Amino acid sequence: MIWMAVKQTGQFSFVDALLPQAGGSGRLDRLCGLVKWYRFEKLLRGLRAEASAGRPAYPPLVMFKALLLQSLYGLSDAELEEALYDRLSFRRFAGLSLEAAVPDHTTLCRFRNLLTEAGVLEKLFGELDRQLDAAGLILRRGTMLDATIIETGAARPPRERLPGQQVPEQSVDDQPADRDGASPLRLSDPDARFTRRKGRQGSSYGYKAHVGVDQDSGLIRRVKTTPANVNDTVCAEALICGDERAVLADSAYHTHARAKELKARGIKARLMRRPNKHHKTLPPRLQRLNTLIARRRAAVETTFATWKRRMGLSLIRYRGLAKAEAQVLMTAIAFNMRRWVTLTS
Repeated sequence: MIWMAVKQTGQFSFVDALLPQAGGSGRLDRLCGLVKWYRFEKLLRGLRAEASAGRPAYPPLVMFKALLLQSLYGLSDAELEEALYDRLSFRRFAGLSLEAAVPDHTTLCRFRNLLTEAGVLEKLFGELDRQLDAAGLILRRGTMLDATIIETGAARPPRERLPGQQVPEQSVDDQPADRDGASPLRLSDPDARFTRRKGRQGSSYGYKAHVGVDQDSGLIRRVKTTPANVNDTVCAEALICGDERAVLADSAYHTHARAKELKARGIKARLMRRPNKHHKTLPPRLQRLNTLIARRRAAVETTFATWKRRMGLSLIRYRGLAKAEAQVLMTAIAFNMRRWVTLTS
């Protein structure tokens, strides 16, 4: 019989209180003080973070905070388990005392899958957006649209999959992996697709993350994940919030219909233009407009640079669109929390 009691991990002992909080814990400590965690706890209520047989379950908020650390530092499940053992700042952030047992990598994986299946991540992202707005950080002067390709860690198929062809569903981290984080046997991904990047040789195989970013704060307001071969413009409407004064994007997002619709909604369409077969060279006026828009929307590239270079989102670790979307959404939540600390420092 499995004991379903909940671990009491949030209370620190007298020794915990005396231990120094130096090193990398400063940013995490500031984040703890900014976020109203009890609101996230309400959304997580009912999720059971079951441990191994014979051990009590972990509080959902502890598990969610652990997954935030994973996204902030680009860790695998096994690396996150080891870090929770070794790093005091991680324990303090997650709410694990020195005496508390650490969730193992299989428990972390099961809880992440539970979040995905329950569809809670979208609600958690929305709750964070409300808290950021209440803090006065979302200014709505403009929304910058952009997308980036993230390759999958799954094996590439020998050729493009035909429509309707079936591949068994199984995520990379659902497969057995070594304790040191070594990759398990790689299978292809049923939902990932090939795409070619303009100006680059070869192809990429994976997914594409689309974002709508607040122009002044750099906070992500909308995020959507698709297979890599989906054109940027397809997701544009899902990234426009409707309360911004302008939308800034490169030429991939420009259509006359979109510009007309934005104008009708009272939103300035700052969409770059590109030559076509009828006008192979843009007139000077549009060239100047493109230069101005490019300068203002350049900041959106910082979002992806932070994801990939500082937060370790160099590849999609899991197989299937739903799990890829969950990984990107967790990264967006962690990024906004990281940005919140920066904006209020």
